[in-house]
Amino acid sequence: MKDDAFKIVASVGLLLGGATGIAGTFAPTAAMRGLLWGIDGTSLVIAAVLLSLIFLRSGHEQVAGGFLVFAFGQCLVLASAGMTLEAGAPIFGAGAALWAAGLALVSLSASLPVVARLIGLAAALLLAVPAVGILSGEPVNALSKPLPFGAYPVLVATMLAWIWTLWKRPPALA
Repeated sequence: MKDDAFKIVASVGLLLGGATGIAGTFAPTAAMRGLLWGIDGTSLVIAAVLLSLIFLRSGHEQVAGGFLVFAFGQCLVLASAGMTLEAGAPIFGAGAALWAAGLALVSLSASLPVVARLIGLAAALLLAVPAVGILSGEPVNALSKPLPFGAYPVLVATMLAWIWTLWKRPPALA
């Protein structure tokens, strides 16, 4: 697959993942939520792995590693998609912790524009808070308010910034 094909598939994956992820948070049934979050998770894993390859090829190892960590987190979140919110909470918490770590790795690199980095760091923080809560035994799940529920729009904004970066400011060789 050539770089433009990687960019197209990664961009579509981010868009589809963001749209179905948000839609899943408002799904009227648990079955519909699970299906939408399954599409979301699969799309985001594919996108994050391709982004990792794109940035690795261009010599941006930290960003590439961050996208891989994000993908690992998304795999965990995907594993909890078909579970009840309460049953899946520990798996979601571990995934959210990896999301936050991956977002931080990507966002702390000077390879991305400042705006994309700031949005990504905000998403990392907003996801780290409920991850710590879940992993320390607090009764928090994927739809708890204010967090992580309020983190999802910031996460989607981060993904839109990644798409913009990919097409308007592609990674140059380091």
